Amino acid sequence: MKEAKYRTLLLLCFCIALFSFFQIEAKVMDELPLFGKIIFVDPGHGGRDPGAIQGSTYEKDLNLEISLVLRDTLMEKGAIVYMTRESDEDLSSKWDPLKKRGDLYRRILMFRKKNADLYLSIHMNYHSDHSQRGIEVLYNSINPKNKILGTILMDHFKKDFYTKRILKTTNLYMYKNTTVPGVLIECGFISNSYDRGNLKNKDYQKRLANTITKSVIEFMS
Repeated sequence: MKEAKYRTLLLLCFCIALFSFFQIEAKVMDELPLFGKIIFVDPGHGGRDPGAIQGSTYEKDLNLEISLVLRDTLMEKGAIVYMTRESDEDLSSKWDPLKKRGDLYRRILMFRKKNADLYLSIHMNYHSDHSQRGIEVLYNSINPKNKILGTILMDHFKKDFYTKRILKTTNLYMYKNTTVPGVLIECGFISNSYDRGNLKNKDYQKRLANTITKSVIEFMS
């Protein structure tokens, strides 16, 4: 009789503990929907590679500013975030015969080494027609998930920023040589005065980071 009561008590305690565990897990997933996900934020260019230039504004600087805000926003949702660079540097070696290729190759190696779930490459657009503006996303079909992520991002960019741009494909070296899911985000046109002014604005950078994070959550779920 006592043994039966003891077993019943143990079973009851187990059920309570299991229920509590699922409650905690549900709360964590609700508040930290990216918990444990490994995401690389990749600020394009850097160091001796300035990227696009408009007046005194360098693409590499804006890429890094926005990437740092995005890093923090993703971490707030539980993601483990790595940066391909956190300062004004390029990743090529002095021994690389092709400096740009070496820089990009090392970014790919970073994704692989950390077994990243996702990468987000942050860049700025440029056009000789300075009226061109808006956010757009590019992907390579090496991984079928890339188009899914790109579509989700563009849908949110259209809703949150009213961009008229469309999802595009890219065959650039880095994107066609990594199977890690990810996309290239052109956050705006550095050559357009309206976009350029927004991209320098801290509040706008946070809005941009929030929209990207929201899209990543939807993609991961």
